[in-house]
Amino acid sequence: MPINAHEIEQLIRQSFPDAKIIVQGDDGQHFAAEVVDESFRGMNRVQQQRAVNAAIRAKLDSGELHALALTTRAPD
Repeated sequence: MPINAHEIEQLIRQSFPDAKIIVQGDDGQHFAAEVVDESFRGMNRVQQQRAVNAAIRAKLDSGELHALALTTRAPD
């Protein structure tokens, strides 16, 4: 069963409840997400993206989610 953008947002929100999250993509496998969260302050981009990937790891490992392009940052 393909995953959708709303499901990805909910997975990320479990780890980042106060984040601004925008997920785009509708082919069931390839998505892009922007995650803006205060917890990223002081982290480099690799650390930020690893934190988000940890939130969606099960879907990546199962192959249900093939690709997620990430943009992450702390709020301005």
